Amino acid sequence: MGHLEVHAHLKIRPGQLEGFKVQAAEIMRLTREKDTQTIRYDWFIHEDGTECEVHETYLSGRALIEHNAHVMEARAILFERYAYDHRMTAFGEVSQELRELADKHAGGIAVYSFLQGLETAAAV
Repeated sequence: MGHLEVHAHLKIRPGQLEGFKVQAAEIMRLTREKDTQTIRYDWFIHEDGTECEVHETYLSGRALIEHNAHVMEARAILFERYAYDHRMTAFGEVSQELRELADKHAGGIAVYSFLQGLETAAAV
């Protein structure tokens, strides 16, 4: 597993779903226009409109750092006005730099190391 997968979970402030969607679209625009190593960046809203999951895949941890630089200001607005309770989970290797970034922007990160998959033998 050479890439890094991240799941971000956040809650949408009551009455702010439409503003949340507009700001999420701005973050997506920045990602499309500026990121060079982002493989997946999919946003999902819970059917009751109170929570969101973002599924992200990057070529490497450095790619996530690049992405962060591109969306930092827009993400700050998202959490200032429309969202809260940002939690992150990573699947793959996470550098100390990424851990510090997650501490700053999401209150930390839960990290899961790769064990096995369809195309890779089990790590024993």
